[in-house]
Amino acid sequence: MTPTALRRSALVLLTALLATLLTAPVAQARPPRDRLPLPDGFQPEGIAISGHRAYFGSRATGAIYTADLRTGTGRVLSKAVGSPSLGMKVDGHGRLFVAGGTGGDGRVVDTRTGKVLRTYQFTDARPTFVNDVVLTPRAAYFTDSTNPELYRVPLGRRLARPKQVTGISLGGAWKQTADLNANGIARTPDGRALLVVQTSTGFLFRVDPATGVARRVHLGGALLTDGDGLLLHRRTLYAVQNQLDRVAVVHLNGAGTRGRLVDTIRSRHFDVPTTIARTGRSLYLPNARFTTPPTSSTTYSAFRVSTR
Repeated sequence: MTPTALRRSALVLLTALLATLLTAPVAQARPPRDRLPLPDGFQPEGIAISGHRAYFGSRATGAIYTADLRTGTGRVLSKAVGSPSLGMKVDGHGRLFVAGGTGGDGRVVDTRTGKVLRTYQFTDARPTFVNDVVLTPRAAYFTDSTNPELYRVPLGRRLARPKQVTGISLGGAWKQTADLNANGIARTPDGRALLVVQTSTGFLFRVDPATGVARRVHLGGALLTDGDGLLLHRRTLYAVQNQLDRVAVVHLNGAGTRGRLVDTIRSRHFDVPTTIARTGRSLYLPNARFTTPPTSSTTYSAFRVSTR
């Protein structure tokens, strides 16, 4: 074949390929679902998201349910364990850290198999209510809503041993009340300290993780009344206000010492949401439905709202 014929043949093939590409149907990514149905009677509280999968914890049985954000289909990943599954976070190794509520413990669950990899008994004191958890590069920190204490679990490729867990007593401006205390927890934007909301007062505190010294974050007079789960995205803090059926949006300075309420997210679908997780521009919140008497047939869902 001559060079001219080769060029003509190549041109014909290229033209055919372009025609095929231009006329072929374009694969569309599935849009996220606005509603994720959860099992009847599940009584959800915590949520964590990794990729296109969401994980939910049951405050009734401690079971973990996982759902695909694109299809809404799901399954029970981890069965009842005897203590609640409240706040939760996923690390980069596919491990789900779960606050154990009245059990006074925290658990680590394999997100692939549902196996409980490690259990940490933080306290044998009663009452106790290990409520939420945040992950930093070096440690997981758990809150206790009935005791002025945080619990620190070192993080690494290998899971820490139970004897490596330490308690951090809250001090400084922190004043314990007779009602629900330390609840949602997040990092400050600069990563140097922790943010903890006190449900009973609506105060937001900046806590030094080395000493436990707490200082109230100046929010210009705003209160995070009924504050529950916290989520930090850059300098924006999302604070769930469960009984008020809303999410406060606070813009923080880098150190997390000051903030300003810039928005409030509401939805007609909210029914006492508790915790919050983000993927892309979407926020997902499970409805705990605290004001609805729970039965084995009570329906539960999580809903998506968009950030603004």
